[in-house]
Amino acid sequence: MKPLFEGCGTALITPFRGGEVDYDALDRLVEEQIDCGVNALIAAGTTGEPATMTWEEHLSVIRRVVDVAHGRVPVIAGTGSNCTREAVDAARQSKEFGADAQLVVTPYYNKTSQEGLVAHFHAVADAATLPVIVYNVPSRTGIDLGAEALREICSHPNVIGVKEAASDVGKSLEKMRQVGDSACFYSGNDDIAVPMICCGYKGVISVVSNVCPRETTQMARMALDGDNQGAAAMQLKLLPLINALFCETSPIPCKAAMAAMGKCADEVRLPLIPMQERNRPRLYEAMRALGLEVNV
Repeated sequence: MKPLFEGCGTALITPFRGGEVDYDALDRLVEEQIDCGVNALIAAGTTGEPATMTWEEHLSVIRRVVDVAHGRVPVIAGTGSNCTREAVDAARQSKEFGADAQLVVTPYYNKTSQEGLVAHFHAVADAATLPVIVYNVPSRTGIDLGAEALREICSHPNVIGVKEAASDVGKSLEKMRQVGDSACFYSGNDDIAVPMICCGYKGVISVVSNVCPRETTQMARMALDGDNQGAAAMQLKLLPLINALFCETSPIPCKAAMAAMGKCADEVRLPLIPMQERNRPRLYEAMRALGLEVNV
Protein backbone atom coordinates (compact mmCIF):
# COMPACT_ATOMS: atom_id res chain seq x y z
CA MET A 1 0.00 0.00 0.00
CA LYS A 2 1.55 3.28 -1.12
CA PRO A 3 0.95 5.92 1.57
CA LEU A 4 -1.08 9.00 0.76
CA PHE A 5 1.62 10.91 2.61
CA GLU A 6 4.65 10.24 4.77
CA GLY A 7 5.73 12.47 7.63
CA CYS A 8 3.58 15.04 9.38
CA GLY A 9 -0.06 15.72 8.70
CA THR A 10 -1.49 18.56 10.73
CA ALA A 11 -4.91 18.11 12.33
CA LEU A 12 -5.90 21.73 11.81
CA ILE A 13 -7.71 23.76 14.40
CA THR A 14 -10.71 25.73 13.17
CA PRO A 15 -10.26 29.38 14.18
CA PHE A 16 -13.37 31.11 15.52
CA ARG A 17 -13.99 34.79 16.13
CA GLY A 18 -17.18 36.26 17.53
CA GLY A 19 -18.90 32.91 17.30
CA GLU A 20 -18.20 32.44 13.60
CA VAL A 21 -15.51 30.61 11.63
CA ASP A 22 -12.58 32.98 11.07
CA TYR A 23 -11.76 32.13 7.47
CA ASP A 24 -8.99 34.73 7.21
CA ALA A 25 -7.17 33.12 10.12
CA LEU A 26 -7.78 29.68 8.62
CA ASP A 27 -6.26 30.83 5.32
CA ARG A 28 -3.16 32.11 7.10
CA LEU A 29 -2.85 28.90 9.06
CA VAL A 30 -2.96 26.77 5.91
CA GLU A 31 -0.34 28.94 4.21
CA GLU A 32 1.96 28.81 7.23
CA GLN A 33 1.63 25.05 7.49
CA ILE A 34 2.54 24.56 3.86
CA ASP A 35 5.41 27.06 4.07
CA CYS A 36 6.80 25.11 7.03
CA GLY A 37 6.83 21.89 5.02
CA VAL A 38 4.03 19.79 6.48
CA ASN A 39 3.13 16.80 4.34
CA ALA A 40 -0.68 16.83 4.62
CA LEU A 41 -3.54 18.81 6.15
CA ILE A 42 -6.58 17.41 7.91
CA ALA A 43 -9.62 19.68 7.69
CA ALA A 44 -12.48 19.42 10.20
CA GLY A 45 -11.04 16.46 12.04
CA THR A 46 -11.57 16.13 15.79
CA THR A 47 -9.10 18.94 16.49
CA GLY A 48 -11.14 21.17 14.18
CA GLU A 49 -14.20 20.95 16.48
CA PRO A 50 -16.71 19.65 13.91
CA ALA A 51 -18.98 18.39 16.70
CA THR A 52 -19.97 22.00 17.45
CA MET A 53 -20.07 23.26 13.88
CA THR A 54 -23.18 23.27 11.73
CA TRP A 55 -23.12 20.88 8.79
CA GLU A 56 -22.73 23.87 6.46
CA GLU A 57 -19.76 25.19 8.46
CA HIS A 58 -18.16 21.74 8.58
CA LEU A 59 -18.26 21.37 4.82
CA SER A 60 -17.25 24.98 4.18
CA VAL A 61 -14.10 24.54 6.28
CA ILE A 62 -13.13 21.48 4.24
CA ARG A 63 -13.77 23.36 1.02
CA ARG A 64 -11.77 26.38 2.17
CA VAL A 65 -8.73 24.30 3.15
CA VAL A 66 -8.84 22.48 -0.20
CA ASP A 67 -9.08 25.77 -2.08
CA VAL A 68 -6.22 27.44 -0.22
CA ALA A 69 -3.95 24.39 -0.32
CA HIS A 70 -4.59 24.21 -4.07
CA GLY A 71 -2.97 20.82 -4.55
CA ARG A 72 0.31 21.67 -2.83
CA VAL A 73 -0.25 19.01 -0.16
CA PRO A 74 -2.93 16.35 0.23
CA VAL A 75 -6.03 17.50 2.09
CA ILE A 76 -7.82 14.88 4.17
CA ALA A 77 -11.43 15.71 5.01
CA GLY A 78 -12.84 14.83 8.41
CA THR A 79 -16.04 13.06 7.42
CA GLY A 80 -16.63 10.81 10.42
CA SER A 81 -20.04 10.64 12.04
CA ASN A 82 -22.07 8.33 14.24
CA CYS A 83 -24.53 8.27 11.35
CA THR A 84 -23.17 6.17 8.49
CA ARG A 85 -25.32 7.89 5.88
CA GLU A 86 -24.06 11.28 7.02
CA ALA A 87 -20.42 10.14 6.70
CA VAL A 88 -21.11 8.95 3.16
CA ASP A 89 -22.70 12.27 2.24
CA ALA A 90 -19.78 14.23 3.70
CA ALA A 91 -17.37 12.15 1.64
CA ARG A 92 -19.35 12.79 -1.53
CA GLN A 93 -19.31 16.53 -1.04
CA SER A 94 -15.66 16.60 0.03
CA LYS A 95 -14.77 14.76 -3.17
CA GLU A 96 -16.58 17.45 -5.15
CA PHE A 97 -14.49 20.08 -3.36
CA GLY A 98 -11.28 18.30 -4.36
CA ALA A 99 -10.22 16.60 -1.12
CA ASP A 100 -7.73 13.74 -1.51
CA ALA A 101 -9.00 11.37 1.19
CA GLN A 102 -11.30 11.18 4.18
CA LEU A 103 -10.58 10.58 7.86
CA VAL A 104 -13.43 8.54 9.33
CA VAL A 105 -13.60 8.28 13.12
CA THR A 106 -15.20 5.29 14.79
CA PRO A 107 -18.88 6.13 15.39
CA TYR A 108 -19.24 7.66 18.84
CA TYR A 109 -22.07 7.39 21.37
CA ASN A 110 -23.92 4.57 19.59
CA LYS A 111 -21.50 2.03 21.12
CA THR A 112 -21.85 -0.51 18.36
CA SER A 113 -20.14 -3.91 18.43
CA GLN A 114 -16.91 -4.85 16.66
CA GLU A 115 -19.07 -6.42 13.96
CA GLY A 116 -21.00 -3.17 13.75
CA LEU A 117 -17.77 -1.24 13.27
CA VAL A 118 -16.83 -3.51 10.39
CA ALA A 119 -20.26 -3.00 8.82
CA HIS A 120 -20.03 0.78 9.29
CA PHE A 121 -16.62 1.15 7.70
CA HIS A 122 -17.42 -1.26 4.89
CA ALA A 123 -20.58 0.72 4.13
CA VAL A 124 -18.56 3.94 4.00
CA ALA A 125 -15.87 2.28 1.90
CA ASP A 126 -18.41 0.69 -0.45
CA ALA A 127 -19.86 4.12 -1.15
CA ALA A 128 -16.46 5.80 -1.04
CA THR A 129 -15.73 8.48 -3.53
CA LEU A 130 -12.64 9.21 -1.42
CA PRO A 131 -10.05 6.82 0.01
CA VAL A 132 -10.73 6.04 3.67
CA ILE A 133 -8.35 6.51 6.61
CA VAL A 134 -9.84 4.80 9.67
CA TYR A 135 -9.50 6.79 12.90
CA ASN A 136 -9.46 4.97 16.23
CA VAL A 137 -9.53 7.24 19.28
CA PRO A 138 -11.13 5.44 22.24
CA SER A 139 -10.65 8.36 24.64
CA ARG A 140 -13.02 10.41 22.48
CA THR A 141 -15.50 7.84 21.23
CA GLY A 142 -15.76 5.34 24.08
CA ILE A 143 -15.10 2.42 21.74
CA ASP A 144 -11.82 0.75 20.78
CA LEU A 145 -11.46 -0.82 17.34
CA GLY A 146 -9.87 -4.23 17.84
CA ALA A 147 -7.17 -5.84 15.74
CA GLU A 148 -9.35 -8.50 14.14
CA ALA A 149 -12.08 -6.04 13.19
CA LEU A 150 -9.51 -3.60 11.84
CA ARG A 151 -7.91 -6.34 9.74
CA GLU A 152 -11.28 -7.08 8.18
CA ILE A 153 -11.98 -3.37 7.58
CA CYS A 154 -8.60 -2.84 5.94
CA SER A 155 -9.17 -5.73 3.56
CA HIS A 156 -11.50 -3.37 1.69
CA PRO A 157 -9.67 -1.86 -1.31
CA ASN A 158 -10.94 1.66 -0.57
CA VAL A 159 -9.40 1.68 2.93
CA ILE A 160 -5.85 3.00 2.65
CA GLY A 161 -4.82 3.99 6.15
CA VAL A 162 -5.31 3.96 9.90
CA LYS A 163 -4.86 6.78 12.38
CA GLU A 164 -4.30 4.98 15.67
CA ALA A 165 -4.71 7.07 18.81
CA ALA A 166 -5.16 4.37 21.43
CA SER A 167 -2.79 4.61 24.39
CA ASP A 168 -1.77 0.92 24.47
CA VAL A 169 1.36 0.69 22.33
CA GLY A 170 1.42 -3.11 22.36
CA LYS A 171 -2.14 -3.37 21.08
CA SER A 172 -1.44 -0.71 18.45
CA LEU A 173 1.52 -2.68 17.14
CA GLU A 174 -0.54 -5.87 17.09
CA LYS A 175 -3.06 -4.08 14.90
CA MET A 176 -0.33 -3.11 12.47
CA ARG A 177 0.98 -6.68 12.47
CA GLN A 178 -2.42 -8.13 11.67
CA VAL A 179 -3.30 -5.55 9.02
CA GLY A 180 0.08 -6.01 7.33
CA ASP A 181 0.47 -4.28 3.98
CA SER A 182 -3.25 -3.66 3.52
CA ALA A 183 -3.09 -0.12 4.99
CA CYS A 184 -0.59 2.45 6.21
CA PHE A 185 -0.57 3.48 9.87
CA TYR A 186 -0.20 6.98 11.32
CA SER A 187 0.27 7.86 14.95
CA GLY A 188 -2.54 9.91 16.45
CA ASN A 189 -0.47 10.56 19.57
CA ASP A 190 2.19 13.25 19.38
CA ASP A 191 3.96 12.00 22.50
CA ILE A 192 4.86 8.62 20.95
CA ALA A 193 5.13 9.60 17.29
CA VAL A 194 8.82 8.73 16.96
CA PRO A 195 8.59 5.29 18.61
CA MET A 196 5.62 4.39 16.40
CA ILE A 197 7.36 5.57 13.22
CA CYS A 198 10.43 3.56 14.19
CA CYS A 199 8.14 0.52 14.41
CA GLY A 200 6.75 1.06 10.91
CA TYR A 201 4.19 3.84 11.05
CA LYS A 202 4.35 6.22 8.08
CA GLY A 203 4.04 9.40 10.11
CA VAL A 204 1.93 11.32 12.57
CA ILE A 205 -1.38 13.16 12.32
CA SER A 206 -0.48 15.87 14.76
CA VAL A 207 -1.92 18.52 17.06
CA VAL A 208 1.41 20.00 18.14
CA SER A 209 2.24 20.79 14.51
CA ASN A 210 -0.37 23.54 14.62
CA VAL A 211 2.04 25.32 16.97
CA CYS A 212 5.37 23.91 15.74
CA PRO A 213 4.87 22.76 12.16
CA ARG A 214 8.49 22.92 11.07
CA GLU A 215 9.85 21.11 14.12
CA THR A 216 7.19 18.39 14.06
CA THR A 217 7.75 17.77 10.36
CA GLN A 218 11.50 17.60 10.93
CA MET A 219 11.00 15.11 13.76
CA ALA A 220 8.87 12.82 11.61
CA ARG A 221 11.26 13.04 8.68
CA MET A 222 14.27 12.14 10.79
CA ALA A 223 12.44 9.10 12.14
CA LEU A 224 11.42 8.01 8.66
CA ASP A 225 14.98 8.47 7.40
CA GLY A 226 16.40 6.29 10.17
CA ASP A 227 17.97 9.10 12.20
CA ASN A 228 16.68 7.60 15.41
CA GLN A 229 18.96 9.61 17.67
CA GLY A 230 17.99 12.93 16.11
CA ALA A 231 14.31 12.05 16.02
CA ALA A 232 14.34 10.93 19.64
CA ALA A 233 16.05 14.16 20.69
CA MET A 234 13.37 16.19 18.92
CA GLN A 235 10.61 14.06 20.47
CA LEU A 236 11.98 14.77 23.93
CA LYS A 237 12.44 18.45 23.13
CA LEU A 238 8.80 18.79 22.10
CA LEU A 239 7.45 16.63 24.91
CA PRO A 240 6.81 19.41 27.49
CA LEU A 241 4.78 21.34 24.92
CA ILE A 242 2.94 18.20 23.81
CA ASN A 243 2.03 17.41 27.42
CA ALA A 244 0.87 20.99 27.98
CA LEU A 245 -1.30 20.84 24.87
CA PHE A 246 -3.15 17.89 26.37
CA CYS A 247 -3.40 19.01 29.99
CA GLU A 248 -6.98 19.99 29.13
CA THR A 249 -9.25 18.66 26.43
CA SER A 250 -7.79 19.27 22.99
CA PRO A 251 -7.96 21.69 21.20
CA ILE A 252 -8.45 24.04 24.17
CA PRO A 253 -4.72 24.46 24.97
CA CYS A 254 -3.83 24.52 21.28
CA LYS A 255 -6.20 27.42 20.72
CA ALA A 256 -4.64 29.20 23.73
CA ALA A 257 -1.15 28.65 22.30
CA MET A 258 -2.12 29.87 18.85
CA ALA A 259 -3.80 32.94 20.34
CA ALA A 260 -0.67 33.74 22.37
CA MET A 261 1.27 33.66 19.09
CA GLY A 262 -1.25 35.99 17.44
CA LYS A 263 -2.49 33.34 15.01
CA CYS A 264 -6.17 33.36 15.98
CA ALA A 265 -8.60 34.25 18.74
CA ASP A 266 -8.59 32.18 21.92
CA GLU A 267 -12.08 30.95 21.19
CA VAL A 268 -13.70 27.52 21.35
CA ARG A 269 -17.37 26.61 21.31
CA LEU A 270 -19.45 25.36 24.18
CA PRO A 271 -19.44 22.93 25.83
CA LEU A 272 -15.67 23.57 25.58
CA ILE A 273 -14.44 26.68 27.38
CA PRO A 274 -11.13 28.57 27.15
CA MET A 275 -8.10 27.23 28.97
CA GLN A 276 -8.09 27.55 32.75
CA GLU A 277 -5.82 30.31 34.04
CA ARG A 278 -4.01 27.91 36.39
CA ASN A 279 -2.77 25.87 33.41
CA ARG A 280 -1.63 28.70 31.18
CA PRO A 281 1.80 29.30 32.82
CA ARG A 282 2.77 25.70 32.08
CA LEU A 283 1.78 26.10 28.44
CA TYR A 284 3.53 29.42 27.97
CA GLU A 285 6.68 28.18 29.70
CA ALA A 286 6.85 25.20 27.34
CA MET A 287 6.36 27.49 24.36
CA ARG A 288 9.08 29.92 25.45
CA ALA A 289 11.48 27.02 26.02
CA LEU A 290 11.16 26.26 22.30
CA GLY A 291 11.76 29.89 21.36
CA LEU A 292 8.15 30.51 20.39
CA GLU A 293 6.68 33.99 20.58
CA VAL A 294 4.28 34.36 23.50
CA ASN A 295 2.41 37.66 23.59
CA VAL A 296 0.53 37.56 26.88
